This record gives sequence, structure tokens and C-alpha cells, in this order.
Amino acid sequence: MKYLNYLSVVLLLSVLFMACSEEDPSIRVRNDLDKKANVQLKPSVGSTKNINDVAGGTTTVFHDVQEGEWTATASISSESVAPTATFRTENDMNYTVVIINAEPPSMEILVEDK
Repeated sequence: MKYLNYLSVVLLLSVLFMACSEEDPSIRVRNDLDKKANVQLKPSVGSTKNINDVAGGTTTVFHDVQEGEWTATASISSESVAPTATFRTENDMNYTVVIINAEPPSMEILVEDK
């Protein structure tokens, strides 16, 4: 009986710990254009992250980042316009920076739970 009580307590604590843990936010880039793009992700505090050579019609893998304010800027091959978006990241969320196929190209941020 003592073993069963001990096992129940350990199981309960494990479930609580897993439910309370937070994951860092993640960002990826989806390029809806038919041209290659380089995306610079600049946080309000910290180091800039570059996701380069994103081929047209592709989506990158997620990259873990810190919580906070971010600015995404895309440099697109043979385009003079560099679309920009500012957004706030939070733990346990995934963010997709979408370069929209428009004239001129624009950018939006999609957010989803991890």
C-alpha cells in the first residue's frame, strides 16, 4: 500500500511538472514568392538571427528564440522593397513569418500554439 501511495505521488508530481514547464518561442519563415529571400530577425534586446537563402515556395524549420519584441525584414532577390513586420513572441508559441506574393511583396506573422 505504501508503494502504491509513493508511486501515485511521484506520478502526480511528474504530471504537474510537465504541465507547468514552458518552451521557448520558435520562428520559421515561409516564402510564398517565386524568388529567393533572406530574412533578418532582430530582437529589441539581444543578437540578430538571419535565415538566409529561403527559396521561393518553401518553409524553413523552426528556430527557438527568446521572448520579446522582434522585427522581421526580408531582402528579396531583384526587389527594391524590403517588407517588414514587428511582433511580440511568447513562450509555448510558434510564429511563421510569411512573405506574401503581392505587388509589392508584403509580410504577415502567423501564430499558433506549440
